[in-house]
Amino acid sequence: MEIAPNRKALTHERIVDTAARAIRRAGFQGVGVADIMKEAGLTHGGFYAHFPSRDALLAEALEYAGQQGAARLAKGNAIREGKGASPFRALVEGYLSDRHLSGTENGCAVAALLSEMPRQAAEVQAAGVQRVRSLVDAVERVLPDGAAPGSAAAIASQLVGALQLARALGDNAEGRALLAHNRGALVAQYDDSSAD
Repeated sequence: MEIAPNRKALTHERIVDTAARAIRRAGFQGVGVADIMKEAGLTHGGFYAHFPSRDALLAEALEYAGQQGAARLAKGNAIREGKGASPFRALVEGYLSDRHLSGTENGCAVAALLSEMPRQAAEVQAAGVQRVRSLVDAVERVLPDGAAPGSAAAIASQLVGALQLARALGDNAEGRALLAHNRGALVAQYDDSSAD
């Protein structure tokens, strides 16, 4: 018998979901407790019933954002694989898709927040480290046999860097061209099925 979550658990999840979108949209420093609570439709006073500190919220929101991003990427990858793409190509094409140029609110937490992570409190940094490791692990799982040691970390770095650079250029022809170049280069270098 499945037990329905109680009201406090649902409220907690709503706060974390709101914070996860907000940190990807505005960065860690652009997010205040009062703003999160207001956006979640709650009063500021109820915050401490759910979190001991702002940093505890940020760490949980970062983890949640990473899980959301990974789930969306996996869903898209499954669709691309169903159309014949290799798992590696599906991941690269999904991560570097044109739709990720805008809408950082629902995109990869690592790409959205990477430069800010080292300046955060220890618990937020630890959550950031876990998100980076999860991204590298996701790449590792889809690497073709025979890839050189360390390839997953190098590819994850290129994915994140390419997305950040393309976003800096903007959701325009130049940003899309940068993504396309990196998709093509990664697939050509690492995807054995591209030679078929």
